[in-house]
Amino acid sequence: MGGKEAGGKSMKARVQVMLKNGVLDPQGEAVRHSLGTMGFAGVESVRQGKVIELDLAEGTTEETVKEMCEKLLANTVIESYEIKLS
Repeated sequence: MGGKEAGGKSMKARVQVMLKNGVLDPQGEAVRHSLGTMGFAGVESVRQGKVIELDLAEGTTEETVKEMCEKLLANTVIESYEIKLS
């Protein structure tokens, strides 16, 4: 729990989740509106998403992370995701 196994290495995965094009983004619209109210002109649209960082055991495959996204981390009906391993 919380950390790498004794003597084991870990790797990181960063998953960026965004609403798919064409899906309404009320949070993004609220941010765009607030920026305009604060005097930040020229912001035509805002899309808001989330970033999930995972510390993984060495040897965890991108396919495993994809499965995590498909089953829990992203609602693939309305969201897309991108995985970066390091």
